Amino acid sequence: MRAVRQDQAPRRGREHEFEAQPGLPEALPADEHILWQGQPGAALVARRIFHLPLLGLYFAGLLVWRLAVLLQGGASWLEALRGSLGLVLLAAVALGILAVLARLTATTTVYTLTDKRVVMRIGIVLTITLNLPLRQLRGADLLVHADGHGDVSLALAGDKKKGASATKINKTRPRRPDRDQGAINSLREVQ
Repeated sequence: MRAVRQDQAPRRGREHEFEAQPGLPEALPADEHILWQGQPGAALVARRIFHLPLLGLYFAGLLVWRLAVLLQGGASWLEALRGSLGLVLLAAVALGILAVLARLTATTTVYTLTDKRVVMRIGIVLTITLNLPLRQLRGADLLVHADGHGDVSLALAGDKKKGASATKINKTRPRRPDRDQGAINSLREVQ
């Protein structure tokens, strides 16, 4: 994974000016140091979390179906295209809103690994910061995808009833709600 250099801090919007350091709610203690800090890629969030390509295919299928129904009903190509314009506009608005949400999600999320904890700042409107002490983690798995990006799964140690459960936070491992694992999703250039 690519570490953030001092001159290349995560993007900080106006809503995070109060942070002592980008991605951290307060200054680190003197005996704690940042080992890695990063953010998810907006295009990766759009593709892997919001599933924009699949939604685009879904809307394309609806458009083909709409055109076929109109053409089979005796409409000309021009009439069929005019009759499908509403669907095209609806698809464009829906995909546009999700693309903006993906961008906002990526730019407001910061993951920080120190020598004592993992800190996740997440949230678009209501920002929360999750502190996961390394002693409460059982392990971590890295999944590297073919295009070079990856996801890190954090397995929480301890009893689900006593400790902080990953399912209480919204950064759980995708498609694995039965396991107590947090997730650091859609990282660019993992190695």
